[in-house]
Amino acid sequence: MAGPRDAHQPAAAGAPPELLESIRRLQDRLAGRLLILAHHYVQDEIVALADVVGDSLKLAQAAASRRDAEWIVLCGVRFMAESADILTAPEQAVFMPDAGAGCSMADMADPAAVARCWDELAALPGRTLPVTYINSAAEIKAFVGRHGGCVCTSSNAPHVMRWAFGQADRILFLPDQHLGRNTAHAQGIPPGEVLLWSADGRGNGHDPARLAAARIVLWPGHCCVHQMFKRSHVTHFRRRAPEARIVVHPECAFEVVQAADLAGSTEFIIRAVREAPPGSHWVVGTELNLVDRLAARHTDRRVEPLTRFGAHCGSMRRNRLPALRAVLEGLAAGAPPEPVVVPAAVAAPARLALERMLAVTA
Repeated sequence: MAGPRDAHQPAAAGAPPELLESIRRLQDRLAGRLLILAHHYVQDEIVALADVVGDSLKLAQAAASRRDAEWIVLCGVRFMAESADILTAPEQAVFMPDAGAGCSMADMADPAAVARCWDELAALPGRTLPVTYINSAAEIKAFVGRHGGCVCTSSNAPHVMRWAFGQADRILFLPDQHLGRNTAHAQGIPPGEVLLWSADGRGNGHDPARLAAARIVLWPGHCCVHQMFKRSHVTHFRRRAPEARIVVHPECAFEVVQAADLAGSTEFIIRAVREAPPGSHWVVGTELNLVDRLAARHTDRRVEPLTRFGAHCGSMRRNRLPALRAVLEGLAAGAPPEPVVVPAAVAAPARLALERMLAVTA
């Protein structure tokens, strides 16, 4: 059922051979019914076993399109598995190697606080449309779906923002302030028309006049990994290696993105390094598993991280081979673990927001 794996996927170096062999035997046994999806940020040994490896957009597209997969094992974090469950058919089931692998950014958008923000925005002149980054809980996606909004990823955020402004005066962008601010700047929206919501009631985030003047209202969330990249890191490389090209993820702070040469999604970063000439030097500001994998894959050019300090995602690291094997053993034995299930009342409006994203991106 799953096609041939990417020829450039890494070998599972350092993983116990007997563990790898047992997982591969289980994959063979479950062939035709099983699909393993892995995010770029998980470890090499997981990537080497996956049928599809990608960013959040690619994994969402794979989950939505693979109706022949009875069981989907999502090696990533919970919001990705929730999106897979929402987009798949009722007869399909989604599992995670570690159901506790969450996302701190997704947790920063509390549904009750978002509802209070929305009430203030709804009272303003003009129409407000909510847009949520896919790195959000199912409840937030459902909120966005109920109010006519759309999900976005770092790959398609510009397309979704243009779509939203085609029908609204103002956007509430959830939950990543940095992706929202960087995308707004790239769309030519002046900084004075971008306002950071103040969830704690302090600052200018509740000023009715400023809210009314804002075209984009940002939720105060962030990625705990990408916030570790600083403008000082860029300055360091400018002095140390002026020939290097610096590419960063748009979850980085605005000043980091502005100081870099390029900014884009994980797929964008992979493509930039892959298509670069041999001998070129690349400094990459994103999660370390991906950066180290790019360095190992492209040995004819120099690839190094913007910083190693704090640049590993602890939640992604919870995807371990023994946990993956345990899921597959349960499936093979007819005793599967607890699947990821989004309640129907949440799934239906969340699906609207996700399907709008897929339609905008198509």
